[in-house]
Amino acid sequence: MKSLAFAAVLPVLLSGCVVGTVAGAAVDVVTLPVKVASAGVDAVTTSQSEADEKRGRELRKQDEKRGKLARAMADRCRKGRPLPTDTCGVQSN
Repeated sequence: MKSLAFAAVLPVLLSGCVVGTVAGAAVDVVTLPVKVASAGVDAVTTSQSEADEKRGRELRKQDEKRGKLARAMADRCRKGRPLPTDTCGVQSN
């Protein structure tokens, strides 16, 4: 008799859990496209900005390296010890 009463009450008790779980899942399914779309927009904007910054850093490093090499060449030429690849006597316009 107790097991029959328990069996009758069990579906009612579980239905609240199931409804809560289904409702929670429904909310997740509905909001997921919005979350994914907004994350995608942020990722594209951020990655493009970061790519631009990275390219700028690379260009500045290359400029610094060229300047350092040019100063070293000028120093060698001035001291009379140029490397075979140095262009000491050539004036650039």
